[in-house]
Amino acid sequence: MVEYLTSQYGKLAFALIEHLQLVGIVIVLSLALAVPLTLLSLFVRPVGVILNGLFSMLYAIPSLAMFSLLIPVTDLGKPTAILVLTLYNQYLLLRNFLAGLENVDPAVVEAATGMGMTRLQTVWRVRLPLSLGPMCAGLRLSVVSTIGIATIAAAINAGGLGAVLFDGLRTMNTNKIVAGSILCAIVALAANWLLGYLENRLTAPGGARPSANTRVGVPAMRRSGTIPGDSFRGEMAR
Repeated sequence: MVEYLTSQYGKLAFALIEHLQLVGIVIVLSLALAVPLTLLSLFVRPVGVILNGLFSMLYAIPSLAMFSLLIPVTDLGKPTAILVLTLYNQYLLLRNFLAGLENVDPAVVEAATGMGMTRLQTVWRVRLPLSLGPMCAGLRLSVVSTIGIATIAAAINAGGLGAVLFDGLRTMNTNKIVAGSILCAIVALAANWLLGYLENRLTAPGGARPSANTRVGVPAMRRSGTIPGDSFRGEMAR
């Protein structure tokens, strides 16, 4: 095994870089699609219900079956793998992004609205800083899932570490099977640890926090009398 690793170091390194490139492209495209879909789902609830149902059905389809369905349209290779992986990631990203943004305390959102913030300003300056935990968790799940499914994508000539693994299975080469499996596991575990560490740093006390304007919060809003409910109760008391 050691002899194989030393003699085939160049091929393994190339497969690793190719795998990381595929994962990187998929994650960037997934985020670029998930962000506008999340905002649309947040502002138009029926659309969010439809999108969640659609992506949950797509996510339930096995990856090899999804690859087979798209091969007549997009042919073999990386484009098909990128398309399938991007669609799969929407289920994980959209659900977690919406869960984080929708679970922000309604009183805080009402306070921001009372200060004159628009809906987009409320999302960017209030909801987003308070929902980093679920959003980071969704991103972590998406990255780890992409690393694993990208290995299966080698079956349609997408390259990466899966090519080493499938080549070993085809030729019954134990060294290739073990090397491909270990490298895939190391990449997934390393990504999971790194993103988990960043998630803990961002969500821990003293980490990323709302800006000074969004830290006003409900107590300060109550002192300034800008919450509509409080002013109403004050009038009733008088």
